[in-house]
Amino acid sequence: MRQGLPHFIRLLCIASFCILLTGCITTTKDSSSPSTPKSASNNTSANFSDLLDSIWAYEQSGSSDDEKASKIPNIAPAKLAADAAQYQTYIDTLQSFDVNTLTHEEQITHTIQLYRLHNYVDEYRYNAHFVPLTSEYGFHSSLLNLYYRFDFDNNDSITGYINTLEDIPSYFDQQISYMRQGMAVGQVQPQAVMQGFEASVAAVITDNVIDSPFYQPFIQLDRDDAALSELKIQAMQVIHNDVNQAYQRFYDFLVNEYIPQAKTDIAVKTWPNGADFYQNRIKHYTTTDLDAEAIHAIGLTEVARIRSEMQGILDKVGFSGSINKFIQFLRTDEQFYAKTPDALLKHAMYLSKRIDGMLPQLFNKLPRVPYGVAPVPASIAPKYTTGRYVSPRNDTQPGYYWVNTYALDKRPLYALPALTLHEAVPGHHLQISLAAEMDNLPNVRRSTYISAFGEGWGLYSEFLGKEIGFYETPYDDFGRLSYEMWRACRLVVDTGMHVLGWSRQQALDYMLENTALSEHNVTTEIDRYISWPGQALSYKLGEIKIKALRTKAEATLGAEFDLREFHAAILAHGSVPLTVLEQNIELYIQQVKGQ
Repeated sequence: MRQGLPHFIRLLCIASFCILLTGCITTTKDSSSPSTPKSASNNTSANFSDLLDSIWAYEQSGSSDDEKASKIPNIAPAKLAADAAQYQTYIDTLQSFDVNTLTHEEQITHTIQLYRLHNYVDEYRYNAHFVPLTSEYGFHSSLLNLYYRFDFDNNDSITGYINTLEDIPSYFDQQISYMRQGMAVGQVQPQAVMQGFEASVAAVITDNVIDSPFYQPFIQLDRDDAALSELKIQAMQVIHNDVNQAYQRFYDFLVNEYIPQAKTDIAVKTWPNGADFYQNRIKHYTTTDLDAEAIHAIGLTEVARIRSEMQGILDKVGFSGSINKFIQFLRTDEQFYAKTPDALLKHAMYLSKRIDGMLPQLFNKLPRVPYGVAPVPASIAPKYTTGRYVSPRNDTQPGYYWVNTYALDKRPLYALPALTLHEAVPGHHLQISLAAEMDNLPNVRRSTYISAFGEGWGLYSEFLGKEIGFYETPYDDFGRLSYEMWRACRLVVDTGMHVLGWSRQQALDYMLENTALSEHNVTTEIDRYISWPGQALSYKLGEIKIKALRTKAEATLGAEFDLREFHAAILAHGSVPLTVLEQNIELYIQQVKGQ
């Protein structure tokens, strides 16, 4: 899974510093008001380009080039309302264009821009800003990466960092206000997924300012002068008097108000307009028109198919018991688990280098940007998923494949090969980095991440490992199947919990019955699906579409089919909706046949 957040959390948490979590390639200018787009009555590429520039400038308008300026976004109610109105104006202008006058790439950009803007407006319309946190993450934790936006070799930039810290209290107060509005109308995260969440807030509060994560960039400085010494003192005072107090107020709010009054019902359909919101999330995350019942049925079919393949692994290793007995064996035998965090990381590094050497079999172009392997930060690891990809923060830094080293007895080594393929290469790092390097595309295309495409590609990457012999043992291959089963089960449990009346325990039991994930991992995952409705559907549905398009290309092209060229065609236009991907592959097939 790529490191990211629901847009409504990204918007409220990080706004102008979204580069920290989403890998946006952005240069920003201060712009207090949007430039008025030209009328679309003159349908030209120039007018379309001007409109794209106007939208991009507006989206980045919260970020100032002034190094001393605060980077905390404006999330006041009036600003959110103004943003939604402006985005709707852009939608209306885009829809007035005759797309037939645009080039093929411009048509793709037109579709993607509408996709993004509709999501902004939809989330505001459904008051998604009332719930600015999931079971894993929230606005309070996104700020821990804030210092990456500042150059600590520059005292003006350090001043900007301190000014930003000073704005945290008012920012937290506005977030808490939105959460109280959500409580008033029953739009809250359920108690079940919030239990223990306050620990991630408490971990930031410290009596010794030097231990605060907000002070860490000062400790890393290898210079000292009178001006810097004064800035350090200012930072300590702000962290002690402002930042710590803001986190303490949020902690008290969670413990005394939010969690005790949270609902016991886990279904998002119980929110105001919740059923419509869930269908809207299906449309956004899967880029399809499927409903919950259809997705649930697809999931059940996939679970049955994968379970049959799992039985084949049992036969290969000579295990005479049931699949569930085999899963229990995998969960409890020490041979399948690293003894230390360092050992787990080293194995992930070995797998990463091993797949690096196999990539030329699959691709004719590789990204320039490297990636590293690092542990999930300790402050969020206990409730965090097993691994994730974090995009490069700028063009001078690498991406990172995060491996969760918390609770080692819940991190099986046989699952690590599939995880590595998904999060690093040929999965998220390769796909996202190649898109970022497409200098011929506008900013919006290089920075947009569409879950059905990106996560579908990640799951398809796990399948590619089977084709090139990456899985060295039957247990590794069972780990791959367990990961595929995990994604198939998501189709069942996500729709089950949010629409079809499933309880949390029913979803937990289903995942434990059908996957080799540990109970800890299953619990973390189920709580993520509850708190981030619809997102988990994107993986399997995206992979199914990519595999179907490959099958069609192979059948149509026969001996002319080239796997490396097919992959190039899949990735050539960045992250796109599945409908656009299908059109692109149809064009690729026609071009090959035309040759």
